[in-house]
Amino acid sequence: MQDPSVLALAPCGASEQAIPLSVPQARRTRQGVVAWGSHRVTVGGDAPVRVQSMTNTDTADAVATAIQVKELALAGSELVRITVNNEAAAQAVPYIREQLDRMGVNVPLIGDFHYNGHKLLSEYPACAQTLSKYRINPGNVGRGDKGERQFAQMVEIAARLHKPIRIGVNWGSLDQDLLARLMDQNAQRSQPWEARQVMYEALISSALESAQRAQELGLHADDIVLSCKVSGVQDLIAVYQELARRCDYTLHLGLTEAGMGTKGAVASTAALSILLQQGIGDTIRVSLTPQPGESRTQEVVVAQEILQALGLRSFVPSVTACPGCGRTTSSSFQELTQQIDGYLRAAMPVWRQRYPGVENLKVAVMGCIVNGPGESKHADIGISLPGTGEAPAAPVYIDGHKVLTLRGTEIAHEFQQIVENYVEKRFGATP
Repeated sequence: MQDPSVLALAPCGASEQAIPLSVPQARRTRQGVVAWGSHRVTVGGDAPVRVQSMTNTDTADAVATAIQVKELALAGSELVRITVNNEAAAQAVPYIREQLDRMGVNVPLIGDFHYNGHKLLSEYPACAQTLSKYRINPGNVGRGDKGERQFAQMVEIAARLHKPIRIGVNWGSLDQDLLARLMDQNAQRSQPWEARQVMYEALISSALESAQRAQELGLHADDIVLSCKVSGVQDLIAVYQELARRCDYTLHLGLTEAGMGTKGAVASTAALSILLQQGIGDTIRVSLTPQPGESRTQEVVVAQEILQALGLRSFVPSVTACPGCGRTTSSSFQELTQQIDGYLRAAMPVWRQRYPGVENLKVAVMGCIVNGPGESKHADIGISLPGTGEAPAAPVYIDGHKVLTLRGTEIAHEFQQIVENYVEKRFGATP
């Protein structure tokens, strides 16, 4: 007798219905603005998903911090957060801003406050005025009436100075009074929730109750961003799906400690991609622990790559390259791919101003005849390098057509020059 599961299968063949396109779902949110001077960064609503980052310098060292902020901004970070943890840091904030303004870097600065933010914002008004946004963790503002007063003090300053805030709840520093209350309520249920579910509710309740309190204190709802950060991928997805269902505030996404290297990049990509595909998330940060000697800007690159891979934004021209196989024992295509990718990223700060739309450029660097010509034709500009045993020639395709063949030892340099000429010709024309 034939397996009934086999009988249930649909017959093979072409479908009469078109396969639906996969596009991120739209979530209706409020829209706020984070600004410095005339430079305005819209967040939420119909604005693109914004990329954030954070410095790891001692903020009291104004020069070192300004240099790192500039590096992050040039890499593409649209908002940069700095630690404001003591008096020296608060005093340094105006000087950091001054250094950035002198260098022509107008990226808004976000102040990250824990424990003593009420004091620092009150006693250092220049710091409060210079920062474009404040980050407040409701679990670290104090407990009971004291915490209420200190939270109110920070929010009232933000409202008076027209500064948006991020209410950033963190898995590792939850409001213990709130958590205890929810655990007591859970114990009274006929079917108690699991401990993790109570934790989820504590995160969400802390964020929403704090946001409501901020509005009661005079802050406009458009100026409130919420985050509920955890370290686990599945935990982050569960919390944000529920948070998005229960409010229309702007949401900031990110694992609180993603990790180092590949682990951190993969965990962040897995969590953020699922939520972004569902339309959840208005700003993101990839919290990578840098490898020794690695630039802090790597977290910006990964965040941009996530958004670009999902088709949500374009930041730099994309470079398609084959992974290599037995047909490509030469490392030529790997070296050329690395060279072109690095060249495009290094050129973007200038190109972004000079060649509008260049971030949508598609380049292909392929290693042999199997997929090389096809992939190159599908790119704006592509090259198919010779594989093992193939003729020592590299055909170049522009806009789907073969235009020339490169030979010799200067292929890399010649192809880079072709890319430069193509960019100038296509994107450099003024209307």
